Amino acid sequence: MDVYVIPIGRDRYELYCEPAGDGESAADAVPATGVFGRLRQRFSATLRAAEERQHRNAVDTGVGTYRRIQDRALGWVAQRIAEQRLLWNLRRHTAAVAVHPQDMAFEQVMALVRRTLQRDYDRHRRWMIVDGTAFVVTFILLGPFFLLVPGVANLPAAYFGFRVVGHWLSMRGAVQGLGRVSWSGRPCPPLTELRDVFTMESPARAARVHDIAVRLRLPHLSTFFERVAVRHA
Repeated sequence: MDVYVIPIGRDRYELYCEPAGDGESAADAVPATGVFGRLRQRFSATLRAAEERQHRNAVDTGVGTYRRIQDRALGWVAQRIAEQRLLWNLRRHTAAVAVHPQDMAFEQVMALVRRTLQRDYDRHRRWMIVDGTAFVVTFILLGPFFLLVPGVANLPAAYFGFRVVGHWLSMRGAVQGLGRVSWSGRPCPPLTELRDVFTMESPARAARVHDIAVRLRLPHLSTFFERVAVRHA
């Protein structure tokens, strides 16, 4: 598995991996036993629907209100997939290559990787507790009210349930990357060029990032880079 160390500033980095294209980012298929098993099964179905929407890369027009709400919800899920894909994929790997700018030593890269994974683990653990509490409240307190209206889903519980499963899978990926993955490094000169793009105006920056993404054969890198660039601007 290739993990790219992406410069998003002079001294800031984000870890990135490209979609595998084989459903690897979805949750494992499990029997729907117990509340958590059913949550994971619904989580997997939602991810498949969101990834199909990403592949279509279009929003249908002239559809009803419910369809538009559903499409927006899937768009939100697709964004969560992009943000957590690296950790979800790490769960299944025991070896990974840190592809990094050529001016970074491997020891520096690994310190960054471990620090990032630990930060992500702590963040997802904290939010899993918060969202887990919200899920229990909405599932137990609001559940009976939604049962009175046939065909209407308990959207608050579904939302928090999705987040709980996502946080749990991300924590597993972080633990895998910290303690069970054998890491190696590979310098990548084009990644070094990304350090300079933040001084460019938006159109020139987008063109430069696109050129680097083409050279690295990472078709989704431009979208990822623009998202984190805006977030850290």
